[in-house]
Amino acid sequence: MAGAVLRKNIYVIACVAVVALSVASLFVGVANISLIDFLDGRVSQTDWLVLQTSRIPRTLALVFAGTSMAVAGAIMQMLARNKFVEPATTGTVEAAALGMLVVLLFAPDLPIVGKMLVAGVFALAGTGLFLWLLTKIPLRSVVIVPLIGMMLGGVISSFAAFIAYRFDMMQAMNVWTSGDFSTVLRGRYEVLWLAFGLAIIAYRGADKLTMAGLGQEFSVSLGLDYRKVMTFGLVIISLVTASVVVSAGMIPFVGLIVPNLVSLAFGDNLKKTLPWIALLGAAIVLVCDIIGRLIIAPFEVPVGAVLGVIGSLFFLYLVLGRNAYAR
Repeated sequence: MAGAVLRKNIYVIACVAVVALSVASLFVGVANISLIDFLDGRVSQTDWLVLQTSRIPRTLALVFAGTSMAVAGAIMQMLARNKFVEPATTGTVEAAALGMLVVLLFAPDLPIVGKMLVAGVFALAGTGLFLWLLTKIPLRSVVIVPLIGMMLGGVISSFAAFIAYRFDMMQAMNVWTSGDFSTVLRGRYEVLWLAFGLAIIAYRGADKLTMAGLGQEFSVSLGLDYRKVMTFGLVIISLVTASVVVSAGMIPFVGLIVPNLVSLAFGDNLKKTLPWIALLGAAIVLVCDIIGRLIIAPFEVPVGAVLGVIGSLFFLYLVLGRNAYAR
C-alpha cells in the first residue's frame, strides 16, 4: 500500500515537472518574452504572435514527439525482445526518410498527411526487413541485433543520399535527419497529434504487446493472435516514426534511453510502464531542446544533435557497462 502511494506521488511530481519544462520552453528563445510580464498581462501583440505561431506549437511538438517516440521504442524492444533496439537503430527512421524523398520526387504537392502515410509505408517495410533479417542471421549476442539494424539503416541512408545527390536534394535530406524543431510553426506540426493518439492506442493494447514480447510459441499457447499483435505494434511504430520525421526530422535514442530507464525502475509490463515512458520521453526531449537553445544562444543546436550525444553515451553504457542487461 505504501509503495503504491509512493509511486502515485512520484507520478504526480513527474507530471508537474513536465508541465514546468513545457512552460520554460515557451519562454526560452531569441525573442525575449518574460514569464513575469505574461502573468501580469503586459505581453505585447508581437509577443503574443510569437507565442501562438511558434512557441506553443513547438512545445506541443516536443511533447508529442518525445512521448510517441519513447512509446514506439518500448514497443520495438518488446516485439524484437531486445533492449538495444529502437526506431533509430533498426533502419525504421532511415526508411521513413527515404519515403519522404520519394514523395518529394514524384508527388511534391502531396498534403502532409499523405507524405506521412507514404513515409509510414516505407518505415513499415524497413522495420519488416529488419525483423526478417533477424530470422536469417544466427544471433550469438544481443548486441548483434542493433548492429544489424544500424548496418541496414546505413545501407538505406546511403541509397537515399545517392538519390538525393543525383536530383540535387541533399539539403532537403539533411532537414529530415537533423531533428530540428526550430522550423516547427502553427500549421506544420499538427500531424504529431496523430502520433500522440497512436501512443494512447498503444496503451490500450499494452497487455497484448507484453504477451507478444514473451515469444510466439508462449503467446500463442495463451490464445494470443501473435501475427495480429505484431502487425498492430509495427504499424504504430512506423506511423509514429513517419509523423515525427515529416514534422521535425530524426529524433534519435529517445526510444532507447527512456524504456531502459523505466524498465530498471518498474519492470517490463507495458500496461504499468507506458505512462512513465511517455512522461520521461517528453521530459528528455524538452530538456535537450532547451539545452540546444541556450548552449550557443542566440543560435540553436538541433535537439537531434544533443540527443545523439547523450544517447550514444547511454548506448555504450548498455553495451559495455557491467550492469548492461537484455532479454
